[in-house]
Amino acid sequence: MNTTHPKTLGVLLAGGLARRMGGGDKPLRTVGGRTILDRAVAALRPQCEGLILNANGDPERFASTGLPVVPDDVPGFAGPLAGVLAALDWCAANRPDIEWVVSVAADSPFLPPDLVARLHEARERAGVPIAQAETNGRNHPVNALWRVDLRGDLRHALVEEELRKVGAWTARHGAVDVHWDSDPVDPFFNANTPEDIAEADALARKLDI
Repeated sequence: MNTTHPKTLGVLLAGGLARRMGGGDKPLRTVGGRTILDRAVAALRPQCEGLILNANGDPERFASTGLPVVPDDVPGFAGPLAGVLAALDWCAANRPDIEWVVSVAADSPFLPPDLVARLHEARERAGVPIAQAETNGRNHPVNALWRVDLRGDLRHALVEEELRKVGAWTARHGAVDVHWDSDPVDPFFNANTPEDIAEADALARKLDI
């Protein structure tokens, strides 16, 4: 595990409805002979103090990961911020020694090995409590670093204000974008459709990754 930055809990966000995939769990689809979730876990585990999985429904479908499965507790499907809140709350209750949570999309098969270190470096320089990944001029707010003590304000925003847009909430606290190159592959490639799965599988085999 990388020890050059503060202890960080990792959460793989798998709570989406997968409408564009025709239902089912996108992270359990296969890319290059491995599930996308296995790829994401392998990339994130060495960077974190521990990992959890945010998912709704029957947790047994993720039993093979051996990870704690933490569901949303905000009523209705409140989007990725609800998953982030679930992770912040879990961290506060179960790992009070950890002040930071990094979230990633569990359907991202090419996550970078320097994600956590670079997000910490950027937020320290900027003096903000949130850092998020960016490629090709587009930020990826689901792949981000969050300070655990933001959870009270986040719960208020989700429950009392019914706020759903990630950018609208992060703008209140300050977030810094951290750039990654997208050549030869975008490390935050998101497998949302069957076509995306096919493209990711071709990339994985071509690049042997």
